[in-house]
Amino acid sequence: MTITGAKKKEKIDRLAEVTARDERGVSLWQEAFRRLRRNPAAIVGAAILTVFVLVALVGPFLVPYGPTDTMGIREGVIKPGVIPGPSGDHWFGYDHQGRDVFSRMIVGARQTLLVGVVATLIGLAVGALIGGVAGAAAGLGGRWGRMVDTVLMRFIDMLLALPSLLLAVSIAALLGASLTTVMIAVGMVSVPVFARLLRGSMISQAGSDYVLASTSLGVKKSKIALTHVLPNSLAPVIVQATLTLATAIIEAAALSFLGLGNPDSAVPEWGVMLADAQPYLGVRPALAIYPAVGIIITALGFTLLGEAMREALDPKLRK
Repeated sequence: MTITGAKKKEKIDRLAEVTARDERGVSLWQEAFRRLRRNPAAIVGAAILTVFVLVALVGPFLVPYGPTDTMGIREGVIKPGVIPGPSGDHWFGYDHQGRDVFSRMIVGARQTLLVGVVATLIGLAVGALIGGVAGAAAGLGGRWGRMVDTVLMRFIDMLLALPSLLLAVSIAALLGASLTTVMIAVGMVSVPVFARLLRGSMISQAGSDYVLASTSLGVKKSKIALTHVLPNSLAPVIVQATLTLATAIIEAAALSFLGLGNPDSAVPEWGVMLADAQPYLGVRPALAIYPAVGIIITALGFTLLGEAMREALDPKLRK
């Protein structure tokens, strides 16, 4: 075989290998991950969230000053109508009580992340339980199943009839001001969204061929719902959880701003910091700008990543 023939054979073998690799089946999540890697919005959102999570987890151990240390008052630099701004030692300056704002922002990121994640998990758990039962009952449960679905969905409709912020404020007011109250209130607001989404996804999956095949083989409907229908219905719910994290952070900050969050303002949290800065907007508006920008950028990161995930997983939105 000549050298030219050998090169041609090598190219043909390499092309055949690439073609075989491309024709090999990939899972839905693998294909979605490929699309996410090519989506600029997903990359930007992931970068923002990576920085935010690292700051929230590692930052509190590296802050230069204690977030509750009133060093400005002790040093005599805080005076009526005077709040020093950024300097070489204090990058974001002092707040009205002489505390280092940069240290409080870093430590407050952990509280904000904790509230957003726990509130989303509460909403996801309760909503998935209601939506899963309703979806399985409506799709596979017959006449009695449809009755169960009707009762559960009317309860969800009652929650949807109330404005989300009003519902969160009502729950927080009933339970009393605390960080745990904020998590529960914000989590309950997202319950109807998760319940409706999972129910609809399970009902659409109930008419699939694999469900018909499993039923014809005599598999119990409860097993079909738990081991086949439910796992195949979770993709849109996971995407919604990413989007809900953004709204959870904003709503938690709103409740803290209204005084329904942690009653101890010494514990840094971005919503509390935003509320504490209101009386001093004329003296130093940056005290409100720092936590507001932190909330906006974090919510933007979750929104960008969530929208990109929805586009990658939804066949109707794929480019």
